[in-house]
Amino acid sequence: MKYHLAPLILLIILVSSCQNSPEPTPAAPEIPFRVDGSLDFVRVGETLLSLDIEIADTDSLRERGMMQRTSFPPESGMLFLFDHQEIRQFWMGNTPLSLDLLFISNDSTIVDIAKYARPYSDEPIVGGAPAQFVLEVPGGFADTRGIVEGDQVRWVRH
Repeated sequence: MKYHLAPLILLIILVSSCQNSPEPTPAAPEIPFRVDGSLDFVRVGETLLSLDIEIADTDSLRERGMMQRTSFPPESGMLFLFDHQEIRQFWMGNTPLSLDLLFISNDSTIVDIAKYARPYSDEPIVGGAPAQFVLEVPGGFADTRGIVEGDQVRWVRH
């Protein structure tokens, strides 16, 4: 009797292996980094380091931010520009990188730093003081570069 089941089992295996399997969903294309300007970190009048920056100055650019990007070029960040100073809130949905978010007041002083923001998190990241600008850099940047609240930034658009 067990010999009669062998062809049936073989047929089931064949049929199941011939069924169409779903095509993998292609990953969203990587968004290239644009160099729109440069930014210097300044402490007591001395430039600590400089970065290339991509500037997010429209609603759509600010909404997209670093979503769907898997890396930063070396020595770079994304600067978000707003029309006025207020408490700013960000989130990491669709962002595969850990980020440090530097909240910067209208006088160019870093007023808060949210370190190592968790990728893909829907938890809000709220600045602890009013800010007109926010700089996103790779997670750990502030610690490894010694950037602290009270440091200032100077930036120019190219």
